[in-house]
Amino acid sequence: MSIVAISHTQLINALTLRDLTDTQQGPHAMQLLITEVQQALEQTWPCYLQRLNHNPVVRTTANYDDLGYPDDGPAREARYSRYLTDNLMLRTQTSSAIPAWLRGWSHGNHPDCLGALSHGLVYRRDSIDRWHTGEPHQLDVWLLLDRETCGQQDIVATAVNVIFNRVLPDCAITLSDSPHPYTENGLQIDARNPAGEIVEVGECGRISPALLARCGWDPEETTGIAMGIGLDRVLMLRKNIPDIRLLRHQDSRIQAQMQDLEPWQEVSFQPTIKRDLSLAVNEDINVEILGDLVRELLHDQGDLLEEVIIVSETPYLNLPNTAVERLGMRPGQKNVLLRLVMRHPTRSISNPEANLLRNQIYRALHQGQRHMMAE
Repeated sequence: MSIVAISHTQLINALTLRDLTDTQQGPHAMQLLITEVQQALEQTWPCYLQRLNHNPVVRTTANYDDLGYPDDGPAREARYSRYLTDNLMLRTQTSSAIPAWLRGWSHGNHPDCLGALSHGLVYRRDSIDRWHTGEPHQLDVWLLLDRETCGQQDIVATAVNVIFNRVLPDCAITLSDSPHPYTENGLQIDARNPAGEIVEVGECGRISPALLARCGWDPEETTGIAMGIGLDRVLMLRKNIPDIRLLRHQDSRIQAQMQDLEPWQEVSFQPTIKRDLSLAVNEDINVEILGDLVRELLHDQGDLLEEVIIVSETPYLNLPNTAVERLGMRPGQKNVLLRLVMRHPTRSISNPEANLLRNQIYRALHQGQRHMMAE
């Protein structure tokens, strides 16, 4: 696999971003969700629960190999992950802390019921819309239970019920098959809000016996639950927040609402402005890569952009000559019609400002030899 490392600027931006789950960086409603999860678990299983919030820079082996990801797994690809070197990366999942935690307990005395809540920022290349961000917050819930005591209980379903009845009491929860390298019978967790919108909020399953054995536990004696929860989305659903950017917005009216779990009160949400771009880009470009490129480009201007949508894609060979000439395209490229949806959470955007933003993104993404700028 060819590794393309992120830039020094990208690394600094990632590491200086506030972790909303970290109490030492100030209070936030997201921390209240973690407390609710912990309380729900402790009321169901009398477990010794540890909080983990480790360094977001991890070894690639900790993020993938130790959890059982195959060497050629697509999750490892640089188009989804942010590598520093071949051996170091920004974690894509807070479960990267779990194998070391398991090994730390495997050779000594430990409680009959042991658990970990691993939380913090994770770093991915992702699309841009109101549900997605390149730096989401994740909560991993891992419980180790005595296999004989559990018997034939569906401990995974029980954990899903007690947690989501607590954190999302107004949403219907559904489960569907979703295999993971570190679980048996993996499931995806979706929530449907009262408006009928269905949102993926997590994944779960029984801890893989192979993972337990690799970390020094006897899978004949011990079983358990592994669950990953997308905290940004859960908080949005709990408070009915319309846009993920609002979770860390600095407007005082918004910040005041991020101190509790009460329903969201609208703060002058503005109408959208849309601009369509016809781009010549390399054939392997997808919406996640485009989203990451745009986020890096805008950085401090990210509040201006609500969504980036690929409306259509056309290979070079399927385009008429007039379109090829107009775009200045070359073989090995494709035409992408990209729609920018602009909306600042608290103020209006003027047409000249929208055109400047459109041109800035166009210049960065368009790889054709001819350019068409907005006035």
